[in-house]
Amino acid sequence: MAISFFWWGFGGRGDSTTASSPIMDYGDWVWVRRPEEERPLKVVFASPAEHFTDAAPIGNGSLGAMVWGGVASDKLQLNHDTLWTGVPGNYTDPNAPYALAVVRKLVDGGKFVDATEAASGLFGGPTEVYQPLGDINLEFDSSSQEYTSYKRELDLDTATVCITYNIGEVQYSREHFCSNPHQVVATKISANKSGHISFTLSLNSQLDHNVRITDANEMVMEGTCPGQRPSLHNNKANDAIGIKFAAVVGLQIGGTSAKVTIIDDQKLRIDTADWVVLLVTAASSFDGPFVTPSESKLNPEVAALRTLNISRNATFAQLKATHLEDYQGLFHRVSLQLSQASMLEKAVLEEADHDVKTTEERINAFRSDEDPSLVELLFQYGRYLLISSSRPGTQVSNLQGIWNQDLAPAWEASPHLNINLEMNYWPTLPCNLSECQEPLFDLIASLAVNGTKTAKVNYQASGWVTHHVTDIWAKSSAYYVDAMYAMWPMGGAWLCTHLWEHYQYSLDKEFLEKTAYPLLEGCAMFLVDWLIKGSGGYLETNPSTSPEHPFIAPGSGGHLASVSYSTTMDISIIQEVFLAVISSAEVLGKSDNNLVERINNALPMLPPIKIAQDHTIMEWAQDFEDPEVHHRHLSHLFGLYPGHTITVQKNPDVCKAVANSLAKRGEDGPGWSTTWKMALWARLLNSENAYRMILKLITLVPPGGKVDFEGGLYTNLWTAHPPFQIDANFGNGDGDVYLLPALPREKWPKGHVKGLRARGNVAVNIRWEKGELQEATLWCSNPNRVLRLHYGEQVATVTLSGGNVYRFNGTLQFVETWPNDN
Repeated sequence: MAISFFWWGFGGRGDSTTASSPIMDYGDWVWVRRPEEERPLKVVFASPAEHFTDAAPIGNGSLGAMVWGGVASDKLQLNHDTLWTGVPGNYTDPNAPYALAVVRKLVDGGKFVDATEAASGLFGGPTEVYQPLGDINLEFDSSSQEYTSYKRELDLDTATVCITYNIGEVQYSREHFCSNPHQVVATKISANKSGHISFTLSLNSQLDHNVRITDANEMVMEGTCPGQRPSLHNNKANDAIGIKFAAVVGLQIGGTSAKVTIIDDQKLRIDTADWVVLLVTAASSFDGPFVTPSESKLNPEVAALRTLNISRNATFAQLKATHLEDYQGLFHRVSLQLSQASMLEKAVLEEADHDVKTTEERINAFRSDEDPSLVELLFQYGRYLLISSSRPGTQVSNLQGIWNQDLAPAWEASPHLNINLEMNYWPTLPCNLSECQEPLFDLIASLAVNGTKTAKVNYQASGWVTHHVTDIWAKSSAYYVDAMYAMWPMGGAWLCTHLWEHYQYSLDKEFLEKTAYPLLEGCAMFLVDWLIKGSGGYLETNPSTSPEHPFIAPGSGGHLASVSYSTTMDISIIQEVFLAVISSAEVLGKSDNNLVERINNALPMLPPIKIAQDHTIMEWAQDFEDPEVHHRHLSHLFGLYPGHTITVQKNPDVCKAVANSLAKRGEDGPGWSTTWKMALWARLLNSENAYRMILKLITLVPPGGKVDFEGGLYTNLWTAHPPFQIDANFGNGDGDVYLLPALPREKWPKGHVKGLRARGNVAVNIRWEKGELQEATLWCSNPNRVLRLHYGEQVATVTLSGGNVYRFNGTLQFVETWPNDN
């Protein structure tokens, strides 16, 4: 595990820098809180949001909201992770085997253009579409009055959004958070003078819905998602019954002069209150990917009201205290400081003088001042978004997390398996948020059910398969429109590498046996059937594409094709899965079985990595001419990262070709591509180029997110594709732990990171000064763990005994040990 500071997925867990450090217990690990060393982790705005990507996101994994923070009027845009179009589908095609045979014959004959056209016989249709829930609208009595001292802040430390402004001598405040324990969005609206809170409250949705007032303090909205995927042009739904939903708003009101009036049975008018608390809950009839909505027994309104009733008797302070205990138990596991003490003192003074820059100003100034604290903020923002959009029991974090305002969002906001979904979950293990990965395992299990049918019918293969895009119904068949997107049956295989990674970090044998191995086994069964003997003696994948990247077909007069055989990414992923199955079988004592034997026979017959004439990694099995050398995907470099089959230590010549490939690809591209390049340069131990990717990423997107502007950050720190796409916020981690392998020593000469997690269930903390390691602290909860520590050319073999904390100095010499009080 190379612990580096250029990608948002570097690992570890816990902190204990001295024997006398105050230790706090967070589950299985410990963490030392040193508030005096930390800057406020806040995304700061100086005005209300003008665009969706200016609003501040909050969420509890399933329920989310975007806070706009207007003065005369405001809105909370609501999302629930189960609101999708459609119903369970049939992801098989009995005609596919014939089409497969045709495509394979064309590929074998070198007719790649024809093979690409014929691959349409393997298409499986579009996915369904993620839908917005609706809006809470607040109309205040301040439209004609000027306001001053406006501030809107998203505080990552508390997962709250606070808005303050003055009108005359009155200061108004709003505070928002989304509680996971209570499953409620809580908003408190108040003023520093009594009787000054007056506004009109309403609910609406772009979906088919109705709103009613149940009493003076409660509003209910019921609705239904389209039963089939609507046209992206006219959004017309048919008569099929889709997922039903309900949202409920309950009120708590303070002040002796406060009164509430019902307007037209649709709105609530609150007048002259001291404060008002809004409690918002939501639920749907979604009962899993295999239950048709019309047959669901779940009642969304009953569920939403039941959730609200649990919260309505608690005070705002009580709800917040419970929210903080839950959220900070995850967020506080990892802390990062990159700046020097003098910069910290400057930041503290700025805070005291109320001269805090907005995040927009900090992004604009980054290329000149290169403030390391903005990198800290961006790193922790990724962890915040993951906690807010993926919790045990929720759906996976989709292409936009859980935040969406459109009936027809870009790319349906669906999980894409050829990089985006996996990148969403890169931070979970190294950044100590393993619980947040559970929805991914639930999805993989559902995909295996549908994918078993797809494998059997479409490909006449055993095991299970899924392709490059899926949805809430666990769509396992190929996409449509174009083979360069559709014909990629490696999605499930890539996802399965996360199962083995989870075991490597946790060493949870029960998870490996009951969850991971059965899924890995089914995936590998498909892969060994999918591989066929090629003319060169190697096992091949045919048909094969390199995700979303066409090539110029030889002898075609310049025509583009996508379908060929044995792309480098295919083989790299298959190697990862095969090695994971072999290792898993060894751990579980299941090595003596037919599948492991077949894998052991297949591994040496897989084609090796090939180097092209220009000394780059060949993306395809042949050295095809590339029509787009700056393509955004880096699929052929999978073996280096996130894979593990290429390393600087074991494959120096291949790594030189990887570096040449990265240089050839260039630095332009959407945010997720920039983040992937950052991780690859870090794996190559190239701190200079990895840091250049940080400079590339921290660039402000023009207002409104112009579609001709790729990459960069919006004012709320979301990463751009454009439009908004959340994966780059997340993309930013054997027995070997490499300390500071790619640290930009001149840029970040001093700092520390606490709470990292390495493979082998090992916790790691690091402190450095003047660009050099000062100390590393490690411990694990296993009885004994032997590992090799690396720092530069220095290597030390150490044995960690469970229950003890070990400290090493900058030359990796053992300093002291003490009991882990956890």
